[in-house]
Amino acid sequence: MAEKKIGDVILDVANISLSFGGVKALSDISFNVKEHEIRAIIGPNGAGKSSMLNCINGVYTPQQGAITFRGQTFTHMNSHQVAVMGVARTFQNLALFKGMSVLDNIMSGRNLKIKSNLLMQAIRIGPAEKEEFMHREAVEKIIDFLEIQAYRKTPVGQLPYGLQKRVDLGRALAMEPQVLLLDEPMAGMNVEEKQDMCRFVLDVNDEFGTTVVLIEHDMGVVMDISDRVVVLDYGKKIGDGTPDEVRNNEDVIRAYLGTSH
Repeated sequence: MAEKKIGDVILDVANISLSFGGVKALSDISFNVKEHEIRAIIGPNGAGKSSMLNCINGVYTPQQGAITFRGQTFTHMNSHQVAVMGVARTFQNLALFKGMSVLDNIMSGRNLKIKSNLLMQAIRIGPAEKEEFMHREAVEKIIDFLEIQAYRKTPVGQLPYGLQKRVDLGRALAMEPQVLLLDEPMAGMNVEEKQDMCRFVLDVNDEFGTTVVLIEHDMGVVMDISDRVVVLDYGKKIGDGTPDEVRNNEDVIRAYLGTSH
């Protein structure tokens, strides 16, 4: 297999601090993400991992610091702006439309790319019909890629959890993101489902060239698939480097094991 080419910094997080009332969720956090890498954010429960993702994709506005995406620096962005710029997100708790089919759920990820207005879409004339065909074709490719062809018409709520997570990934991929934020994509999965999801994350990174930022609790998974890892503990950064560097970092060992041995 050819060695992966990691590019320049695509996302730079600089001195981010976030508080809720008197509680500090993040304290002066800085790290970067390079194009085409898989960048993991790890840490014990309550470390601030999801808060960090929420700052990146505009759900939270940090009190201090800035985020630079493709050379443009922002102290505040909203979620819509972030999505338009090419950042997609999956959530720890699935936010799928349970009564809608797999196809329609993934199709909803194409909303930002639809040019025709609602009336034209409703009566499906001319350009709107052609555009819908093009979007459906893109969605069908994602369904094939994620190996869920057999469930295209199935309401998502009837699928097992592991497959629902796959549909959630498919909806994010439908946005054709440059950076994909995955919030615990393997949480609650059995071993086989985790292996499948690992393979899909690696394939998304490899075949689509998508940069991935990943929060994950399973350290085996993180060490296997990540290029670099940033470690948070109680809202502070305590480690940053390759999986091997992080694995041997005394502060990281202490945070996870409560001991320096």
